[in-house]
Amino acid sequence: MAGRQFGLFPEPGTELGPEAGPELAKAAREAIGVLDLAAADVRTERAWSADGLACEEVSWDVGFGPRTHAYVLRPADAGDAVLPGVVALHCHAGMKWAGKEKIADPPYGPSPEVVRLREAIYGGLAWAGELARRGFTVLAHDVFTWGSRRFPLGDAQGDAYDEAAGLHEQVVAKHCTVLGTSYAGVVAGEDLAAAAYLRSRPDTGPVGCAGLSGGGMRAVMLGAFDAEVAAVASVAMISSYRDLLDEGYLARHTWMLYPPGLSRLCDLPDLAACAAPRPLLVWYGEHDEILPLTGMRRAHAMIERHYGHRHAPGGYTGIFGDAGHSFGRQAQERVFRWLARHLIMEEGTAWR
Repeated sequence: MAGRQFGLFPEPGTELGPEAGPELAKAAREAIGVLDLAAADVRTERAWSADGLACEEVSWDVGFGPRTHAYVLRPADAGDAVLPGVVALHCHAGMKWAGKEKIADPPYGPSPEVVRLREAIYGGLAWAGELARRGFTVLAHDVFTWGSRRFPLGDAQGDAYDEAAGLHEQVVAKHCTVLGTSYAGVVAGEDLAAAAYLRSRPDTGPVGCAGLSGGGMRAVMLGAFDAEVAAVASVAMISSYRDLLDEGYLARHTWMLYPPGLSRLCDLPDLAACAAPRPLLVWYGEHDEILPLTGMRRAHAMIERHYGHRHAPGGYTGIFGDAGHSFGRQAQERVFRWLARHLIMEEGTAWR
């Protein structure tokens, strides 16, 4: 009934939907209440070298809550060279005790919970470090409700904390909505601040972003809301809302995927295509356990049409991989090569 009354999700072939571009991005940003934040009072907390990487832990203040902590990873032999940058966006995965550590190694090594997660969805790798070794400045930061930005929930730690945080997420989402923003709007605001910080570094050139699942949603929002993000890679996240609804997948995802008011404006693939004409890669897992294949195929067709309408048909790369809901080694290789192709230095050549 609501879908019919509000004209949501028109039948395939009847219309393209809203034009994906700056106006839609602006309207979506307002609808979901993206916070205007900045990374203030940036500090270097420590530095170390490991496995061919020069690593820093930095922190900053976004104006509320505990300080955001982040890892900056670069090849150990890069010196002061200006390298292309990537904001590496950690996933949700029902794990909030850890944030950045899911994809980047701390100096003390990963926890058993993180090792288990990486084996399940990341091919056993800390992919932010793997990407940095290929000649990038990679920023992996905690975001609202994860890691250094998590809520105190009694004395719970590790798996016990993650179980409690799963129940707490609806409370966070309700508070965000009442305060005029949304869970997605707070997360997007913090990611925008992180991307601006990475661009401000003298050792970093053009900046892109990449992420899996919840990180893929974050990548889509970052690409839509920050025109200076040069390339966007979203892995195992994009489906039409229509198919998530019709095929019973809605309850399996984070509140971040459903910011109030967004579906009145557009479908999720429309938001993803707001990156056009900038390069966009979407990886679809053909055996994804929590996304319908019909929705992924619909999303792919919608994004292709949007990029065609923006006269940038070559800007979009859609890949259907023989994989589930994961960012395994095969997908990482494809995404890393794609990022290397699109994130080039100002003088026209990559660092290596």
